[in-house]
Amino acid sequence: MSSAEGGRTVWLLDVDGVINVSRPGWSDPPSNGYAYSAGIEFPIRWAPGLVARIRSMHRAGTVSVRWCSTWCADAEQIENLLGLPVFDRAWTDRLDAGQATFAKLAAARGVLARGDRLVWTDDRDVPTSGALHKELVKSGRALLIAPTTQKGLQPDHLDQIEKFALAVG
Repeated sequence: MSSAEGGRTVWLLDVDGVINVSRPGWSDPPSNGYAYSAGIEFPIRWAPGLVARIRSMHRAGTVSVRWCSTWCADAEQIENLLGLPVFDRAWTDRLDAGQATFAKLAAARGVLARGDRLVWTDDRDVPTSGALHKELVKSGRALLIAPTTQKGLQPDHLDQIEKFALAVG
């Protein structure tokens, strides 16, 4: 289903603290590598099982993954390192963390305004309570997940995402 038609599930996916974490905690050993942003090398540590599930859900059309991260300007670094397909980006300019916080919220509101369903995973910027949380979830078309920064997304989070994306209505 095209975004003009609405109704698809768009997954706004952050990198640091969500995929890139110190203790992934999945059953398989973590993978490590390096990615570059603005010419600076950054260590990346991830759970291969997590990346496999993200790739699988995107390829199956269960979700449409969209990077929503300070990595957006250099997302190809993450895609190449992790063996992911090219995902859409919430923006393409290089933003600092403060600018990205506002851009992430705007992206989430934009997904819902287009009539799409929203999955937003971010360890820092997903509202877990309060007025912004209520605003985003009031229609029943949003699943907001704020994983712990050290462990990131876990298998039960992916189960929640898949169940939400496959739900009718």
